[in-house]
Amino acid sequence: MKTAVQKIKQFFKSEEGVSAIEYALIAALIAAAIIGGVSLLGKNVSSEFSSIAGVI
Repeated sequence: MKTAVQKIKQFFKSEEGVSAIEYALIAALIAAAIIGGVSLLGKNVSSEFSSIAGVI
C-alpha cells in the first residue's frame, strides 16, 4: 500500500492532468473566439436579412 507522500509524488509526476488543463484552455479560447465572432457578425447579418426581407 502506498503512503500519502508516494501518492503525492506520483500525482505531480503524472502529465495527464497537465494535458487535460491545456486542452480545456484551448477549448475555452476557441469558444470565446466563436462567441465574440457571432456577437459581432450576428447584428450585421440580422440587419442584412431584415433589409432583404423588406425588399422582397
